[in-house]
Amino acid sequence: MAEDYTTYAKTIATKTKEASRSLKQLTTNQKNTVLLRFEKLLLENETEIITKNQIDLKNGKDKGLSSSMMDRLLLDSKRIHGMAKSIEEIRNLPDPVGEVVRGTILPNGLELLTKRVPIGVVMTIFESRPNVIVDIASLSFKSGNACILRGGSEAYHSNFILSSLFHKAIEDSSLPGVSKEVVSFVDNTNREAMLPFFQLDDLIDVIVPRGGEALIRFVSENSKIPVIKHDKGVTNLYLSDKANEKIVLPILVNSKIQRPGVCNALENLFIHKNYPNIKVLLQELKQNGVRILGDVSIQSIEPTIPLATEDDYSTEFLDTRLSIKLVNSIEEAMENIKKYSSGHTECILSEDITEIQTFQQGLDSAAIFVNCSTRFHDGGEYGLGAEVGISTGKLHVRGPMGLIHLTTTTTYVTGKGQVRG
Repeated sequence: MAEDYTTYAKTIATKTKEASRSLKQLTTNQKNTVLLRFEKLLLENETEIITKNQIDLKNGKDKGLSSSMMDRLLLDSKRIHGMAKSIEEIRNLPDPVGEVVRGTILPNGLELLTKRVPIGVVMTIFESRPNVIVDIASLSFKSGNACILRGGSEAYHSNFILSSLFHKAIEDSSLPGVSKEVVSFVDNTNREAMLPFFQLDDLIDVIVPRGGEALIRFVSENSKIPVIKHDKGVTNLYLSDKANEKIVLPILVNSKIQRPGVCNALENLFIHKNYPNIKVLLQELKQNGVRILGDVSIQSIEPTIPLATEDDYSTEFLDTRLSIKLVNSIEEAMENIKKYSSGHTECILSEDITEIQTFQQGLDSAAIFVNCSTRFHDGGEYGLGAEVGISTGKLHVRGPMGLIHLTTTTTYVTGKGQVRG
């Protein structure tokens, strides 16, 4: 069986690598033509997509998937139209391939021209969210990359139809030499079948895992190929006693409740002890559906609130639970954030410029927000069209990995007979 998995992985990766070479010849208009066809196919096949998704939802319910996983899995009319909108936004973005990032003439007369070029073959491993198929296939194709997409078994039927529609968009567009293998779908969802892919560093250029902590660790520990980690989001917010009270509740509710099962949803709230009307705020949060866990100082204000454990503050709940703690100062809040954060998103609500600067300069995460919802930490909201994921590492991209981040550079050097002395 191990031999079969090795052959399986190498066959897919080889075809994808070969297909990637054809993308280098495509013009921006040709790439956009495929994306436009894909966008239309999504909308034309909305009923069939929902039907396939219902199979996954039923299987997920039978397996006892969590509410957050079921939410991520869901495809309805609104989300399908949202996926189509993402493709439209990607189509309208400038093509990064060929962009000149440096041009210079050296003292010896050599002409240097550094341009953006595709990375090559990008493999993405993800869990539950079938919209990832659409986002990554579109971003990869527009940036001139081929991609290998491996989703979880819980979204198999949804993933299969979405990848099939991209293949149809390729076929319908009749681009010379371009095959459907520019987007390869891994239909074997066994974990053991993933392992051989991780050894194919001659065929796959980068791996991007999107999912839980266990998946990230599994890929990182087993891959010979460079890994860009899109790790969990333990998102933190400091509520200062100098905050504008009018914006506090809307921001907290939006950050936590608007879509709790995503990585930029709020998980920890640190409130300055002198913030006015803390008890009222706690009651308003509960009225808006937030399930509060609190430290002893929170319990002293509202005894009915369950006690938060140390582990709770390090947990990405992906549901309506929110861990809250009172702090004596911004410094104490920042120490807590440094202790519990996953390096994803931090936020401060304050009107004091010195506090804001202290917060921004003293923390080290992919995004630091001021006086707005943490839900804006997203590729689409950043104007990137969509994202491969949100990187919590520091190389080669940090934060939303968008179109431009799927490129690297080549330097073209032109001389007139120069030799090095």
